[in-house]
Amino acid sequence: MSNVTNNMKTTVEDREMILERVFDAPRELVFKLHTDAEYLSRWWGPKGWILPVCNIDFRPGGVWHYCMRCIDEVQGDFYGHDSWGKAVYKEIVAPERIVYVDYFTDAEGNVAEGMPEAVITLTFTEHKGKAKMISRSRYETNDAVKSIIDMGAVQGMSETWDRLDHLLKQLQ
Repeated sequence: MSNVTNNMKTTVEDREMILERVFDAPRELVFKLHTDAEYLSRWWGPKGWILPVCNIDFRPGGVWHYCMRCIDEVQGDFYGHDSWGKAVYKEIVAPERIVYVDYFTDAEGNVAEGMPEAVITLTFTEHKGKAKMISRSRYETNDAVKSIIDMGAVQGMSETWDRLDHLLKQLQ
């Protein structure tokens, strides 16, 4: 299955969700905005969500622990909701690639049982003077991919990358 919406191409292959987008910015800057809490807290999360907690140790073996909070009353039951997560970095090759394991957690960083986890590989390449970013999220089962899509992951990442694009434009 493949689809393009809001400048983001989405493909699902077996146990993998692949998201691609081209940003009108240097690859090094797009990479950099993934490495620092100051930047991540300005763009990470879908529309109407903020990052009141964003602690990052950006190195192989390091952890990024964060909380997304819905501040948009229009989102109904999600309003005021906190969603905790963490990334455990496996590989970092600046400015080309970041590999991490992504988890849903509680406020203390304990992995939430029964929630899908993924190995995510972000690649950053040059594309006609712009930066192309590809996110490959590999899940343990096909059902896990389906559940993450049913939770709204594609829309959420599209809105998150829209916020990244907006910040990139502000910084250039």
